[in-house]
Amino acid sequence: MRRLLTFVMAGGKGERLHPLTKDRAKPAVPFGGIYRIIDVTLSNCINSGIRKIHVLIQYKSISLQRHLQMGWNIFNSELGEYIDVIPAQQRTGDTWYLGTADAVYQNIYSIEREQPDDILVLAGDHIYKMNYARMLEFHQRHRAVATVGVVEMACERAKGFGIVEVDEGSHIVGFEEKPAVPTPLPGDPTRCYVSMGIYLFNRLALEQALMEDAQRQDSHHDFGRDVIPTLARTARVLAYTFSDERNPESTYWRDIGTLDAYYEANMDLVQVTPLFNLYDRDWPLRTYHEQWPPAKTVFADEATGRVGTVLDSLISNGCIISGGEVRRSVLSPDVRINSFAQVEESILMERVDVGRYAKIRRAIIDKDVVIPRYTEIGYHAEEDQRRFSVTESGVVVVGKGTVIDAPRPPVSLVGT
Repeated sequence: MRRLLTFVMAGGKGERLHPLTKDRAKPAVPFGGIYRIIDVTLSNCINSGIRKIHVLIQYKSISLQRHLQMGWNIFNSELGEYIDVIPAQQRTGDTWYLGTADAVYQNIYSIEREQPDDILVLAGDHIYKMNYARMLEFHQRHRAVATVGVVEMACERAKGFGIVEVDEGSHIVGFEEKPAVPTPLPGDPTRCYVSMGIYLFNRLALEQALMEDAQRQDSHHDFGRDVIPTLARTARVLAYTFSDERNPESTYWRDIGTLDAYYEANMDLVQVTPLFNLYDRDWPLRTYHEQWPPAKTVFADEATGRVGTVLDSLISNGCIISGGEVRRSVLSPDVRINSFAQVEESILMERVDVGRYAKIRRAIIDKDVVIPRYTEIGYHAEEDQRRFSVTESGVVVVGKGTVIDAPRPPVSLVGT
């Protein structure tokens, strides 16, 4: 792995995750209570033995840069190890990053300086566990010019992804971006290969492909749309089928580029036996940890219903459940749930304060939001759509720092 150089794509706008990406890049969006989305990819790198990583950033990157600086400054430069954060610099022209391939092309000097044997390109916004050393061994053993990580998926679920077409020998012969009718696997008309946004290249072949792509006026300058299909016409380009070696029966991979996908991936974590296991000591997920006190529950007065209760939830340090009830939810640090409040199937980020008697259901509440007493979110569709963002599946999303007007308390609760 010492002859491998890795690029992590972390510069996307993340428009489909708005308002969560209003003030931050998509890879910096919180996930699973204490993590950022990019922590998953970087943890895969560390657990795979990768020690030379360039993170390419562009849009709204301040919080992402800060997170990487504080939480991922773990390498020894004297041993040639590093995580470099590289913003778009217009080194090769007067444009910012035009696509994934152009982002690497604009940093081709980093490749020339390091002179690796192979180059791994990763997306910084997917949720999965993968040992990239296994993919590298496959790539080198089969003497591939390029190898694409793919996950097998039912065709009816795959319409929103990039589809990789292969022959009987797993050679890539085509690539389709979000086709209405995905091309199935040879011998199985019900399933197809979805691109994971993971690309492994022989260095010399990649350098040549990037220089040729940069000259094309009709290119999107994207690995999936342009570079891989062009290479596949003349060179040995293979598909590497993803498997989670920590859970061989699972192929858990989630592209959380939409609010509904993001919500569902977080809800997966509160299952009794989650497919994406945060508690695997042999495959740890790293992040930056602030100094918070332990989580705490307060009050146990069943006569009045003032009971601090948590069921089937992830509760981060610094949280106080003060006489409220939390079910099947993910709470980031420093969240407070006050007396008689109810939170169900929701994601609450840092410093959210839920007032007394408030009720929240199927919602994502971003940082620094105060929920006034008696407020109800997720219970009245028309009112929610008037005040907040609502996804196709009905999940209510409250943006960072949103000021919510306090409702009039029910007559029966006045004075309590």
